[in-house]
Amino acid sequence: MIYLENCAKIRNNLHICKKSSNFVAKIYQKITFMKKVLSIFAFLCATLMTVQAERVVLGAEQTKEYLPLLKGKRVALLSNHTGIVIQAKGERQEVKGDTIHTLDLLLKNGVNVTAIFSPEHGFRGTAREGELVASSVDEKTGIPILSLYDGKSKRPSKEAMQSFDVLITDIQDVGLRFYTYYVTMFRLMNACVSEGKQFMVFDRPNPNGYYVDGPILDMKHKSGVGALPIPVVHGMTLGELALMINGERWLDDSLQVDLTVIPCKNYTHQTLYRLPVAPSPNLRNMLSIYLYPSVCLFEATPVSLGRGTDKPFLCYGHPNFNAPRNEASVYGPAITFHPNQSTQKGRICDGVDLSGMSEEEARQVGFSLRYLLDAYEHLHMDNYFFRPFFELLVGVDYIRKMINQGKSEEEIRACWQEDVAALIYSTKNNHH
Repeated sequence: MIYLENCAKIRNNLHICKKSSNFVAKIYQKITFMKKVLSIFAFLCATLMTVQAERVVLGAEQTKEYLPLLKGKRVALLSNHTGIVIQAKGERQEVKGDTIHTLDLLLKNGVNVTAIFSPEHGFRGTAREGELVASSVDEKTGIPILSLYDGKSKRPSKEAMQSFDVLITDIQDVGLRFYTYYVTMFRLMNACVSEGKQFMVFDRPNPNGYYVDGPILDMKHKSGVGALPIPVVHGMTLGELALMINGERWLDDSLQVDLTVIPCKNYTHQTLYRLPVAPSPNLRNMLSIYLYPSVCLFEATPVSLGRGTDKPFLCYGHPNFNAPRNEASVYGPAITFHPNQSTQKGRICDGVDLSGMSEEEARQVGFSLRYLLDAYEHLHMDNYFFRPFFELLVGVDYIRKMINQGKSEEEIRACWQEDVAALIYSTKNNHH
């Protein structure tokens, strides 16, 4: 399998570069669990073996670890609808039963929460991608909700920063460079270091944390969908990423924030973790989360990825998809769909249905250009297939160029290892 080979190569690169960058080596050694290339069968067996008797205990659940640190402090919380905790009595209990939001858990334990920060999609997680969300007040608690997606500043105001001593991040990420929750965390880390505030992360598992793949962001393409020089699939939890941000001195003026991470218990990057709630409106199940790294690239093309249908991120198509209708693709059966929002809104699209793919297969494929190349070949649009946003998503110039030149996925993927090696070597300069 290609992505397993990549994991092995990344591990070898890390071994070679360990002396020059111990910090990043340790991070990536944690997230690349393969010592050598395994067969598909062996991988599946290993995955099944990770279904542990002991459930994953989230950072937010471990009140004994962090409540003493919050005593007498004014606390702000970055979270949304995903910041929920299972009210379990033990680590072996099944993930069932009542849940409580981290905000309510903090208040229940007497923590003085003075502000809530909300990311893209809002505190309730109902806003569409990129939709502006106004600041408001939480109806249940009366605590002000300060939106960071209100069309104004992406960072809190001076007044907001003066309202707390510690900022806690508790939000479910999916481990991709263009998924915006980590960007919000990064901006808040910068705000906190500039104002002398403490920063804390209640960690959660990364459902795509079992592999690392894709090009490193060329920082000339830095944007709201790519803020750090990391791969498309970076493999880290938000807590690990926060530690890397601090360790690599990626904050403004190379400063380091006063950081505390409450890690998960019983979690490794081999753990098959199923999210208890959809992290955003169109990632509605685990299959869409596994396909998201690959299918999201269609956001920068005229191809619909199913937004506004019952299969967002589970299909792709276009009104002029040049293939016989009802003829199955090598990647899935043919589909005709009618998106009522976003790309190709209101038009009938023909394309490929990925919704019948098993989760296991999607995990094995990982990050791939196969669907993008399939649509590119069927539409015959050449460079008109790509929009300027494409480089912001993939993070580099060469992918568009190589596709236009007719290069294969294997030829393009060969460049990614150089990108990963560049990340490792670049840290040498950051430490001197």
